[in-house]
Amino acid sequence: MSRKKRMFDIDMPDDVVAPETETEPAKRRGPMASAISENAEALKERRSAAEAIRAENDALAHEFVALKDAGHVVQLVPLDEVHTDLLVRDRMPGDDPELEELITSIRDVGLSNPIRVTPRPLGQGYELIQGYRRLHAYRALRDENSDEKAWHQIPALIVAGDVDIAGFYRRMVDENVIRKDLSFAEMARAAQAYVADPETAAVDLGGAIGALFQSAPYSKRSYIRAFASLLDALEGTLDYPTAIPRALGVALSRAIKEDPDLAKGIRADLKAHPKRGAEKEMAILKSFVDGAGSSEMGAAAGRTNRAAAPKTKTTFHIKSSAGQVKCTAAAGRLEIKVDRDFSSIDRARLERAIADLVDGLG
Repeated sequence: MSRKKRMFDIDMPDDVVAPETETEPAKRRGPMASAISENAEALKERRSAAEAIRAENDALAHEFVALKDAGHVVQLVPLDEVHTDLLVRDRMPGDDPELEELITSIRDVGLSNPIRVTPRPLGQGYELIQGYRRLHAYRALRDENSDEKAWHQIPALIVAGDVDIAGFYRRMVDENVIRKDLSFAEMARAAQAYVADPETAAVDLGGAIGALFQSAPYSKRSYIRAFASLLDALEGTLDYPTAIPRALGVALSRAIKEDPDLAKGIRADLKAHPKRGAEKEMAILKSFVDGAGSSEMGAAAGRTNRAAAPKTKTTFHIKSSAGQVKCTAAAGRLEIKVDRDFSSIDRARLERAIADLVDGLG
């Protein structure tokens, strides 16, 4: 006996969603589809991140190459590949009393300022631009510690590109002048080497000094010229030129200019004391400034210099619109010192004023 199925009429509200049917399935993703979609999104994000990292790395690589080409990247260079033939060094030969201190500093705390070099042609090593004393200190440390490989290489900044001899001289001199590490004799020697180098545009000593020491005041450049003149006059006879004080060097240069025979006496005295030290050499030089020379030729030149020297000089002060003026008058010389910058005055006007002064004195 079968039961009859009852049918009921039920009113459904309009907002009720009808269940899915075979002909109209609901748009629902299964777990596998969701996982694939999520993986695709993650892969897209990773690809974008990788592209951003590659772009940043490319930019950094280009920046690194540019810095390296400009000589701003420190690299380790074998000591045996660094040569000092390109430039005539501004360092005078002889003992360097401060080198031992530099060696100790590098040994204890390392090299704080790398040397600067430029590549030689055909891959034959490097030429030194800056860091002569640092290079010698490293070589001394290598010789003391030959088994330690750390001292066989030196940190260096490599300047690539065309060789700029004039610029290299300027770099070499500027570094030491800024550190106040050069004597006037060394500055004069650097200027002499600069004008002698055919790769520079300087045609005379004045041009060389002007190019190398542009930032130096006029007085300092005049001292360098005086020392250059002194080195020329006493070439080959000075053992300790870097020990010559500024005042002594300038006075000697002026004395030799007034009496060229004086240089013969100085050379003779120096040659008569071949085993002299720096103190003895300074004493000999000073004796000629004082008008005494210790050898016969030097004494004769000294007597000539004393006879030609003025016996008196006059110093006085006057008042002017610019303030107190100190005047010193002597044979062949008139000095005027006042708190005013004469270099700011038009040169033609200054020349006329000086000519009027001299002419007015008769």
